[in-house]
Amino acid sequence: MHPYYRQKANSMPIDTKDIVEEIQGNSTQVDLPVKPNGKKLYLESYGCAMNFSDSEIVASILTKEGFTTTYKPQEADLILINTCSIRDKAEQTVRNKLKEFLGMKRKFNPKMKVGILGCMAERLKTQLLEEEKLVDLVAGPDSYRDLPGLIEEIESGQKAVNVLLSRDETYADISPVKLGSNGVSSFISITRGCDNMCSFCVVPFTRGRERSRNPETIVQEARDLFELGFREVTLLGQNVDSYRWNISKKGEIKDANEATVSFAQLMVMVAKVNPLLRVRFSTSHPKDMTNDVMHAIKEHKNICNYVHLPVQSGNSEMLKRMNRGYTREWYLNRIDAIKTITPECTISTDLIIGFCDETEQEHQDTISLVKEVEFSFAYMYKYSERPKTLAERKYEDNVPEKLKAERLSEIIEIQRRNQRKINDSFIGHTKEVLIEGPSKKNPDEFCGRISENTMVIFPNHNFKPGQYVDVKITAATSATLRGEAIV
Repeated sequence: MHPYYRQKANSMPIDTKDIVEEIQGNSTQVDLPVKPNGKKLYLESYGCAMNFSDSEIVASILTKEGFTTTYKPQEADLILINTCSIRDKAEQTVRNKLKEFLGMKRKFNPKMKVGILGCMAERLKTQLLEEEKLVDLVAGPDSYRDLPGLIEEIESGQKAVNVLLSRDETYADISPVKLGSNGVSSFISITRGCDNMCSFCVVPFTRGRERSRNPETIVQEARDLFELGFREVTLLGQNVDSYRWNISKKGEIKDANEATVSFAQLMVMVAKVNPLLRVRFSTSHPKDMTNDVMHAIKEHKNICNYVHLPVQSGNSEMLKRMNRGYTREWYLNRIDAIKTITPECTISTDLIIGFCDETEQEHQDTISLVKEVEFSFAYMYKYSERPKTLAERKYEDNVPEKLKAERLSEIIEIQRRNQRKINDSFIGHTKEVLIEGPSKKNPDEFCGRISENTMVIFPNHNFKPGQYVDVKITAATSATLRGEAIV
């Protein structure tokens, strides 16, 4: 990895799962010398951590092609937007930005080219390229290696499209430019795509089939990051715990002359890079959360005591309509296993409220599960129908928006109480905190996370980001902890 590569756009850490509203649409910049008469790139990203990770790959490819980056879109020769299709709101935001850039192109630089990348590319290529004429270039998540050629095509006056999905592309040999990081925490993409076909989800259609990255390249990237000063990595994928190397879906060894690596084994390999390197992972599917993963967490201090395990609903019939592949009882069994093997492990989740045909009883079943498990955090959303999904073809989005909002508010309030209860339990305990940087609200205070993923705020005693500090927890809210560093 190039020593000059560093994040400039935003010092806020990117959450490894949630679509963090504060960082949506942030421009990214690579801190390299501007080349005379060089081309300028303006790159915006939307969506989850996987999209921001992909933008790092794009930045790496294009800087090698002579592009330098800019924060000012009106100065750019090429504008690229890495898009998200998970919610309608995200797509509408991108459409509005494209219209804004079109106006900017007419006003400042008629030769400017505009392209979209990522999840919207495959789904809306015809509308955006030919009908609405908002873009010149369309590139799907598996076609970033082709960007130099696609750019040549549009510079010659043609439109350029590549949205083909791959069964083997993992970008394993590309060292990503680390963007959107605080210089302490970063992510490493280990899988791409998803095979689960949940009825509400568009990911299998926009990102293709599951494939796993060579473990040697993952471990090397972790070493590179540690040498650059990073002290925490998050292993990332749409379904991260389905990772398998040299193992088929049926559990068969593909090549007898090559080692097999499971997800649990991969975590241990990364953890052994250095005991000062924390390891996290996201996002997990419950069906792939095996006991050996939990044993790895228990046996290695630097594998964090935290699991994100999306449940989506607390009702078995609803889970069947969602095509999740498990029941309420099976999920709770997994929760019991996690708490038995790693009693101090905190668990977060995803919840979809108001999915097709949701009854009051199904809603109450979700409430009872949330109360029973006591998640440390939850990403909670009203259901938003997405084109091409099984749910769109098979079910009706028939829960009124007002009722969705009421049910969501009810669950949010219950979950807030859960979080406060869990955070209160840390008061009086001393926890190891990895310092991420100054607090957003008070520059005289530092913030950082404990192994269980909760943020801690504490006074600055001339600490530095990347340090580990023991902090005695003295107070809590539903969102954060406060404490005093032991110096």
